[in-house]
Amino acid sequence: MKWIIKAIQFVYCIYALMMFIIIMFVLFPFILIASAFGIKGGNFIYILCRVWARTWYFFTGVFHKEIYEEVHNKNKQYVFVANHISYMDIPPIVASLKQPFRALGKFEMIKIPVFGQIYRACVILVDRSSSEKRAKSVRALKAALQHGISVFIFPEGTFNETGKPLKSFYDGAFKIAIETQTPIKPMLFIDTLKRLHYKSLFSLTPGKNRVVFLKEISVDGLTMNDLQKLKQQVYNLMEDGLKRYENN
Repeated sequence: MKWIIKAIQFVYCIYALMMFIIIMFVLFPFILIASAFGIKGGNFIYILCRVWARTWYFFTGVFHKEIYEEVHNKNKQYVFVANHISYMDIPPIVASLKQPFRALGKFEMIKIPVFGQIYRACVILVDRSSSEKRAKSVRALKAALQHGISVFIFPEGTFNETGKPLKSFYDGAFKIAIETQTPIKPMLFIDTLKRLHYKSLFSLTPGKNRVVFLKEISVDGLTMNDLQKLKQQVYNLMEDGLKRYENN
């Protein structure tokens, strides 16, 4: 019986991958055109990516749900932060955020054929090979905020493989929030590890994929002296939230 289940899951994963690629190629020309139109084009690319995510969800039986613990103001700028544990963390970002934003993404992803070109057009790339390149990414994030665009950052940096709700946070997101006086909006991806384990791309399963928007954290009047306190405040809020939703 187990081999039958594994065979079915394998076929499902191949099907899901094919659907992902088909939708990608359909949208690819529109994304290339939009990438030539600056900020407005960049905003439109994220709308296309939202269509991509929602369409892929529909054809693969993944059920997206947004939970707002407080009223969310789509007309306000935020530094969005979320937990990171699966490649399935990416679709709910574009599926959930219905306001202009730019995500910080790994430079290495641009090496993937076709997808890499889309990825380059969508995100602010971070190359951690040198402090100069990291600083360039920070300047790009601040520039986005100055143009009225929110930013999205995984404060854990990489997948959390610790077995704990969260791994330690880097300072970057919180420095940017303080320096630009932009409130932080924590998000939780509750089901992404269940949908796709980080150990295998062939572990994908259909089912619910919830996104929780926690209360915003104001940084009004905070200085760099408050950085560690702010980081711990957000960490505690997200950790408590992940524990609350763990068995729901």
